[in-house]
Amino acid sequence: QVRVVESGGGLVQAGESLTLSCAVSGLTYSIRSYDWYRQAPGKQRLWVATMRSVSATYGDQVKGRFTASRDDAKVTGYLQMNSLQPEDTAVYYCNVVEEQTGKDYWGQGTQVTVSS
Repeated sequence: QVRVVESGGGLVQAGESLTLSCAVSGLTYSIRSYDWYRQAPGKQRLWVATMRSVSATYGDQVKGRFTASRDDAKVTGYLQMNSLQPEDTAVYYCNVVEEQTGKDYWGQGTQVTVSS
């Protein structure tokens, strides 16, 4: 059974930082990419960042503030979020894509709340 578990969310003040983790277990093959999304209340889920094997891409709303990374030995992806702003408040989700199969799996999300 594949499990994707996000953690690291919380309540912070504007300008502070958080690092989210995405721990994966149960996959047969390695992970092609970790994709991060967020969903604010009443809004659609939006793509935030993608961490592939060695490179990352970011949405315009977080570019320069967020950094994605991965530790393949730990089968975990990370999203370091700096200079957080109230508009970053959302539930953050991790979606992993498995090599060979191309199947993707979602985590349950972790809440990030930024107060002004």
